[in-house]
Amino acid sequence: MRVGLGAQAPALSQSSLIRSFAGCRLVHQPFAARAPLLRLRPMATASEWPEESMGERLRLHNLSPQPGSRKARNRKGRGYGAGQGGSAGFGMRGQKSRSGSGMRPGFEGGQTPLYRRLPKLKGIAGGMGAGLPDYVIFNVGPVPLPPDMEVSLQTLCSARIINPSGREARLPLKILGNGKLTEPRTYRAAAFSESARASIEAAGGQAIIEPQKTKWRRGAAAWAKAAGEAAGTAPKQRKSRAVKKKEAKAGAS
Repeated sequence: MRVGLGAQAPALSQSSLIRSFAGCRLVHQPFAARAPLLRLRPMATASEWPEESMGERLRLHNLSPQPGSRKARNRKGRGYGAGQGGSAGFGMRGQKSRSGSGMRPGFEGGQTPLYRRLPKLKGIAGGMGAGLPDYVIFNVGPVPLPPDMEVSLQTLCSARIINPSGREARLPLKILGNGKLTEPRTYRAAAFSESARASIEAAGGQAIIEPQKTKWRRGAAAWAKAAGEAAGTAPKQRKSRAVKKKEAKAGAS
């Protein structure tokens, strides 16, 4: 049974009105719809709203920081009108009253500073690289890659399996054996642990060591020269211009 509006209720037209909020006023947009069965209470118009709810809206031209969040910089030495007195808050004498940068951070007037009184620590705590990782670690196990694709640093990063960032983005890959490998796979990395190599070879896979850039060390050139002389492939010595001129004169004569 449909509920009517009664004989006293005025008939509603097929074109009804919807009121939507846009800006600080109400916009009437007509649309075609069936007449509702029950009378709805009309919304208040913009003229009927209280004045305190009609505040200024947030726009690009009225953006500003919160009051008290920004403070003007205190400009020293700009005269008496700046409110800092005759010496601008630096006093009459002393090193801190002179022009220039003053004392460096950590300086304590000539006595042994705090950063030299404290003992040195090992690893990262002492500022050394002994505690920093040398490899990006990955364990053997099921990998969401095609069976014929080898597991390397490039394939793992492209598949978003690992995501090294910062300092680790420049580190090579090392495979560890904390996992179970059930299918033969080819792993290519800079280093393998003994357990990882054993599990890969036991499953019928391959562990390929990817050559890395040799790290420069003191005396590396002398060691390479000695190794080349021992093998008979020593690099040729570069001759200076004076030596070349002498050899040229000797050959011409």
